[in-house]
Amino acid sequence: MRPAFDEKDLARYPFLQEAQAKIAGSELNNLETFLSSEYGGQTIELAAERVEAAITIPPKGLDAYFGEFHAIIPNAQKSLYAYGMARVIASCINDRSVIDRLVMFEARRSMFYLMSDDHGETDEAKREEVARRLGLELRDGTAPLATYVEMVSVLREPGWRLVNREVKDGFVRVFDSEIEILLRERIRVVIRSRGLPQVPAEVCSLLAPAIEKLTAVHQGQMLRDLGPIDESRYPPCMAALILALAGGANLTHMGRFALTAFLHTIGLDVTQIVEVYQRAPDFDIQKTLYQVEHISGRSGTEYTPPSCATMETNGLCVRRDALCERIGGPLGYYRKKKVSPSRAEGT
Repeated sequence: MRPAFDEKDLARYPFLQEAQAKIAGSELNNLETFLSSEYGGQTIELAAERVEAAITIPPKGLDAYFGEFHAIIPNAQKSLYAYGMARVIASCINDRSVIDRLVMFEARRSMFYLMSDDHGETDEAKREEVARRLGLELRDGTAPLATYVEMVSVLREPGWRLVNREVKDGFVRVFDSEIEILLRERIRVVIRSRGLPQVPAEVCSLLAPAIEKLTAVHQGQMLRDLGPIDESRYPPCMAALILALAGGANLTHMGRFALTAFLHTIGLDVTQIVEVYQRAPDFDIQKTLYQVEHISGRSGTEYTPPSCATMETNGLCVRRDALCERIGGPLGYYRKKKVSPSRAEGT
């Protein structure tokens, strides 16, 4: 007999269809009315706390966070609504990094509850039922190839790569010790695949205080993660673009976009970025200022640097080194260099 999921379970596993239906049929359907109520205000606070935790707490610290503050859900309905409201807030912020962090936060949160009941013991029946509903029923210790690839897309350890796995007849060998990680990643994939709600501008304006605070928190966290700006750690492609500008060359549209997004993401302000372009032969202060401000967020969307694959497609991938082979984009290169220059360089 399959286990039943009560309201507390829906708050713990809000990606389940029953939870989604409960959110869809709730007061959240009329956001303007809901947000003006006392209950709505309390839900916003919980949702904002959720997004802030997603932004500021590193993945390895989340289990301790959930264990200390969320082992017991005092109000299941409010917690479920806070999940929906957190997604509304993330949609209004409209920053890919914030969205990715929230998705990972929610996946780890659900996995924390799934691995323990109120007494801290494994609830095997509910875990198996969740896996079944997510389409992760393993067959004789194997997972379908397509499902496996989708789940491990963000896992960087070499052991997850297909070249290091046993693959036969469209299935990948999976060990018991890996099931918890794969289930967490399957939850992440499902949450992300559903996307975020399209929120009208007038509703986002009602959430302005929370959005402004969380945007500032995110910017501060990014700067802490990256540390002081250090030009010696720029990836070869970005160093080449800056060198080209200094030599009086005009950059392509993609080159300008990639460089501007990179410099903005690591912490340079608009004025500092515009100064980088001053040596370009076609430098136009008004045009450059407009483009930099647009890419930096004035349009409502803050852009991040293109991936290595995109850089290569556009002819911007140059002077690749050993570290380039182990990262997915310029920002990843810079972060690796900031962690430990000698280790990142393989010395």
